[in-house]
Amino acid sequence: MSNAVNHTSQKLIDACEHVLREVGSLDEVTVRRIAGEADVNVSAISYYFGSQEKLIIAVAQRVYRQLNVERLTLLHNATARRAPDPPDLEEVIAALVGPSVRWSLDPRSRYPVLRHLTDMAKRSRDPDLYRSIVEDVEHHRAFFPYLRRISPWLDDAGIGWRISCALGIRSQVIRHRLRTGILTGNAIDLTDAEIVIAHMVEVITPMFRQGLPRTTDAISNAV
Repeated sequence: MSNAVNHTSQKLIDACEHVLREVGSLDEVTVRRIAGEADVNVSAISYYFGSQEKLIIAVAQRVYRQLNVERLTLLHNATARRAPDPPDLEEVIAALVGPSVRWSLDPRSRYPVLRHLTDMAKRSRDPDLYRSIVEDVEHHRAFFPYLRRISPWLDDAGIGWRISCALGIRSQVIRHRLRTGILTGNAIDLTDAEIVIAHMVEVITPMFRQGLPRTTDAISNAV
């Protein structure tokens, strides 16, 4: 019986992911379409997941895991290349932001699932459903030990703050490409993932370099 349950729930997750990657809007996603894709009864979605919303969240969790495997693989490779010395800062930052950029620009990737999840979360009446995804930072914390070795003058709060800023830059460019193009005078090819990543790395890495002036006290005094 458990094998049958696992098989059916897996079919639903696979089918839902396929639908999410095909549609342009969440409005095109229906339980009938997902069930038809999975070749199961419509009631199976409610039975195995509770609702279409929870099924989509389960799909997104799987996609996030796959994205994070890619991110951590790049981090591991960067570390192995320089061992026993600390990894190259540029490579570490590229591992942090690069996979999301590549996925967002690759029409064959699973990125549409994450985009639809963001839209669904904005509409949801139950934001707690998304807490496990929104508040999951363990894959980001995995970068802390390596950044401590690269920038030993930073404490965990300083590293965390800089990672948060780096992810903000990544999200801004990915989600607001048109606005970024306008702000940059269309001088950067925002359709080329490697060019975009290189520019992000150029902007982010100075945050982890030593010797930058501390401005927090000056800002506090000014306020």
